[in-house]
Amino acid sequence: MLMGKLDQVKVVIVDIVKNDGSGRRDPNNAHPEGKVPFLVTDEGDTIRESAAIMMYLDEIFGHPFSIKPGDAGRGSFLSWMSYYCGVLEPAMVVHFAKLDHPILKSTFRTMAEVSEQIMSGLGDKPFLVGDKLTIADIIMASAFQWAPHLIPETPTVKAWIKRVEGAQDGAGLEAFETQAFSALKMQA
Repeated sequence: MLMGKLDQVKVVIVDIVKNDGSGRRDPNNAHPEGKVPFLVTDEGDTIRESAAIMMYLDEIFGHPFSIKPGDAGRGSFLSWMSYYCGVLEPAMVVHFAKLDHPILKSTFRTMAEVSEQIMSGLGDKPFLVGDKLTIADIIMASAFQWAPHLIPETPTVKAWIKRVEGAQDGAGLEAFETQAFSALKMQA
C-alpha cells in the first residue's frame, strides 16, 4: 500500500489458527504451515516470513523503502531486518510466554535489551538507517503497534514509532483490513 503497488499484488485473505485456538487451517492458505504471510511470485517461487516478503517486494518495485545494495547504510538496513526476526520477535514471544531462562536471555535477549538497541540505533536520527523511512522501521515498529503495551518507555522510541505510523496510510490500511475481515467471515 505504501508503495502504491497494491494493484500489482494479488492479496488472498485466509484464516489461520490463532494462539487462543480460534480460527482454522484454511484450505485456501498456500503456506505449508498454514501461517501468514506467504508470497507466491509471478515465477512461482514462494517466500515466507514478513521480512523476506517486504525485502522482495521493495526490491522488485525499485527499492523505495530500503537501502540499495552498494549504497551506504545497506549493512545497517540488513541488520535491522534480521534483528526483527532474530531478536525482537523471539524476545516478544519469551515475554508473552513468561519464560525466564539464561539461554533465552543470552541468545535472544529481553525486551529491555531490545529497547536499548533501538534507542542506540536511532541515536539522533529520525529513522533507524538515517533520514529515510525504510521497511526496517516499518517492520520493527509494527511489533509495537501490535503490542503497544511493550513500547519502551523512552521518548526517543515513542517519537520514532509515531513518525513511522505517521508515514503510513493508517486509514487506508484500516479500511483494507476491515474489508478483508468481512470477506473472511463470509467465506467461513
